[in-house]
Amino acid sequence: MRAQHTAHPFPAFPVYSCVFVASDQMVVGGGGGAAKTGIKNKLRLFNVSQDRQLKMLCEHELEKGEDAPMSIAAHPESRSVVCGINSSKESLEKGENENCRVFSISESGDALIKGITRGTLPSGALEDYQRVTVISPDGKFLAVAGERDLSLLAFPSLSPVAQSVQVPKGEIYDVTFSSTHLVLATSLNLLVYALPKPSLEDNGEKSPKKKKGKQKGKGKEKEVPSRTSSQTPELRLVDTIDIPLIPGAPAQSIATFRAARFHPSDHNTLFTAVNTVAPRTKKSKTGKKQAYILKWRVHLNGEQNSAQSISMESSRKAGEGGLTCFDVSPNGKFLAFGSSDYALGMLDSTTLGPLLSILKAHEFPITTVRFSPTSTLLVSGGADNSIRIVTVPEKFAGQSWTMIILIILALLVLLAAFLLQK
Repeated sequence: MRAQHTAHPFPAFPVYSCVFVASDQMVVGGGGGAAKTGIKNKLRLFNVSQDRQLKMLCEHELEKGEDAPMSIAAHPESRSVVCGINSSKESLEKGENENCRVFSISESGDALIKGITRGTLPSGALEDYQRVTVISPDGKFLAVAGERDLSLLAFPSLSPVAQSVQVPKGEIYDVTFSSTHLVLATSLNLLVYALPKPSLEDNGEKSPKKKKGKQKGKGKEKEVPSRTSSQTPELRLVDTIDIPLIPGAPAQSIATFRAARFHPSDHNTLFTAVNTVAPRTKKSKTGKKQAYILKWRVHLNGEQNSAQSISMESSRKAGEGGLTCFDVSPNGKFLAFGSSDYALGMLDSTTLGPLLSILKAHEFPITTVRFSPTSTLLVSGGADNSIRIVTVPEKFAGQSWTMIILIILALLVLLAAFLLQK
């Protein structure tokens, strides 16, 4: 189906990340990166109208030498965002990298204010960066990850609630939360962890004070010491999911997970994006690339000790070329993806049927896709210095791909019956 969409060019501003902070406001991160390109790295706050127009409200220019905001997430209640921004090369060489940073929007809405920061990446990892930034639906947990290291932090304190996880093989690409579990998507498998319970102090709340009065044999109330690294619990791994055989994928293809998302309101449903590369042939120097969306049924134990069963329900080829980014609409009805062949697509989350496709949404591979909180707009960004805003057609709300197929089949049956009567 054709959809209305509008491109917005930004001179000298490659876009790498974006997130909605309200139904009509969005923060965009971009710039020239750590290289000395002369293009400044910034965060920009925009007003986004339902007729796909943009108006910049303010921008925050990062310090010279710092990297571009490569990943970003918004807290569901406060007007704040968390970004993955590497410190300058000089700081990295000293082993100093405040890569995890919180920014808040001023009450007047005309400024992005830098807040608390934390370093989570391994010291000395000059090429690593915070590629994953995800806040849990309840706003209590923050997951940030580089190439192989995952940190689970409390929000807004950014204090660790579990020991960091280092994957021995593969690369980390995504994290998604249910109410009780965290799924870490690596290139080789999905790792399912049980979530710990954060303390009151971790979430910025004060512990209940003891009642005042004389207490025999007791002195003054002692301060509760902060939790040390030795007291921080380990994340409990409850299941590992390998990449299954994908129907339709070329034989002997190499498959890798690229993204994972729980359904926003049904945490027994999980969606993953998988890229495949077919073996090279005599006629081609490189293997053919394809992308697939997989839908899983996940039954998680309420006691957080195990995943009772995880099975793939269905799959759908999303296109030629690898998927670079993926998102699920807040109402749970739509799946959106951007690919390395510059295409932007949308699927029905129930049937995985295609709903729309924009073949050349950008001039370079798409770096980010996001639905608005109302699920009425879809935004994509790319390193081609542009953002594209797509209006999600209202007909999608009641349209079912399966229903369309059934109607076509019914018409064919009626036509066959009419011809037989003759």
